[in-house]
Amino acid sequence: MALPRENVQDYPRPPALEEVADHISVHLGGVEIVSSTRALRVLETHHPPTYYVPPEDIAPDVLYPVTGQSYCEWKGHAAYFDVRVGSLNRPRAAWAYPSPTPGFKPLKDFVAFYPGAMQACFVGDVAVRPQPGDFYGGWVTENLDGLIKGSPGTLHW
Repeated sequence: MALPRENVQDYPRPPALEEVADHISVHLGGVEIVSSTRALRVLETHHPPTYYVPPEDIAPDVLYPVTGQSYCEWKGHAAYFDVRVGSLNRPRAAWAYPSPTPGFKPLKDFVAFYPGAMQACFVGDVAVRPQPGDFYGGWVTENLDGLIKGSPGTLHW
């Protein structure tokens, strides 16, 4: 089933949080490590959506906490995880907000994955491409229109 058309310029700033009706899946090493119908997504101007899944919808023993954190002015401090399946290790390929800001409280402990570090990610049956650049974790799908932040020259707008 096709996703509805969306324009990333129509997404709000500050960002919005919404429930996702579609099945979200993440694959690594030939294994489906995420299967969720309870995901949330963050929508922010010029960004493709970032999908967050509850920890209960993630396969056991694939997330390994690592040191270091980052700060988002909207969501708070993020903690990072290595993602491991068999002999595959994807360093700092997932993150969560253990103590999100009040406006993003529903994100508490939900986990997001960098799609470029995974074998495949899907929103329903639609394949995901990673957001351009090495910082952002948005999921680009075929239904998105508009200018997506992340390519060279787009960092400060």
